[in-house]
Amino acid sequence: MDSLPLVGASGFVLVVLLVLLRLPVAIAMGCIGYVGLTFTSGADTSGFMLGRMTFEAVFPYSLSIVPLFIAMGVFAGHAGLSQSLYGFVATLVGHLRGGLAMATVGGCAIFGAVSGSGIATTATMGRVALPEMRRHGYADSLACATIAAGGTLGVIIPPSILFVVYGLATEQSIGKLFLSGVLPGILGMFLYGLAVAWSVRRKAGAGPAGLRHSWTERLRGLADIWQIFVLFGLVLGGMYAGWFSPTEAAAVGAAGAIVLAAASGRLSRSVVHDGIAETALTSGMIFMILIGAGIFNAFIESTGMTDALIRLVEQMQWSRWWVMAALLATYIVLGALMDELSMILLTVGPVFQLITALGFDPIWFGVMLVTVCEIGMILPPVGINLFVIQGIARVPLGTVVRGIAPFAAVDVLRLLLLCLFPWLATWLPSRMI
Repeated sequence: MDSLPLVGASGFVLVVLLVLLRLPVAIAMGCIGYVGLTFTSGADTSGFMLGRMTFEAVFPYSLSIVPLFIAMGVFAGHAGLSQSLYGFVATLVGHLRGGLAMATVGGCAIFGAVSGSGIATTATMGRVALPEMRRHGYADSLACATIAAGGTLGVIIPPSILFVVYGLATEQSIGKLFLSGVLPGILGMFLYGLAVAWSVRRKAGAGPAGLRHSWTERLRGLADIWQIFVLFGLVLGGMYAGWFSPTEAAAVGAAGAIVLAAASGRLSRSVVHDGIAETALTSGMIFMILIGAGIFNAFIESTGMTDALIRLVEQMQWSRWWVMAALLATYIVLGALMDELSMILLTVGPVFQLITALGFDPIWFGVMLVTVCEIGMILPPVGINLFVIQGIARVPLGTVVRGIAPFAAVDVLRLLLLCLFPWLATWLPSRMI
């Protein structure tokens, strides 16, 4: 019996190795989970769990929030909101050295509030901001790194798909998780601005100053983005005011994004077709990972690995903060090797039990986990945002990586600040009715 936790740990290592060999993570988790269950519990049990987990992973009504928020982000992008956002923020700070890069960070933060996805934010803002920064003489290393890092804000500023998945997996309030990401997301935006300022201070020619805009132009730009604030306020404000549930809020957001796309004159038949297809493909990918994770977590539970891990921590007599530091370091390494959604679903079962046993606030830990995911999205060799912007910019990966160090450094600083001041993540949720 004592060897079973080692079987669970071996299964975890095998999944990571298969993912590194480019096997889809849903298949890797599902196959290792099924074989592991057969080994630990017998073929009859593994067959039963295969059918049960496949059903339970996609059946809950609460999961309908996933495709609805995805649709909201997809159709908001088709409505042309990203161009308006970038144009408005550029009128505010474009005259500063590195100002267009700072505007890109601000645009990513606001667009992330309606897309909920780091990849979508990076891809959308990359097509909008990169040509402008190049036209004004920005170095590709700074421009690409800014977009890659700014895009990660889409996973922490609500509504965030990663918060939704974490909340569903751990049975935490999605509304509170959304609120918990507001202050850390704003903090991240300002820290990325400091990273831009540091980059242009070290190399002035990397981000030359642009023209100063008049207040008339700035007000005109503000008038162009009022729809975003209405949509954002309706979705989150309505949810926190108790007008509707998170799932209903997602439905309102998706419908509102479609209305905005229609009002902008961009809701053509091809846009509807492409939007539905993109929503279906992304949702299908997430549900497949949920199924694989359900099977794999059933295997991990059957080995008793989580209880063994908790006992090991108790025997080592580490302080809970040393344990947290080790967890975060492990997550940073994993985030550089696999996609963030897969990483959360692969590890959240045993890790969540460990951190709650150590007395950490699960809402606070959700913010820490998503922040670590942000770091993973911009770290080589598998930082997904690096490859997204590289494909758009058509530059060597090394060019993107050269500019990313200041952004990764301020992300680590943000983790430290969240450890020192946990209220940054917990204060707003504590005010939720």
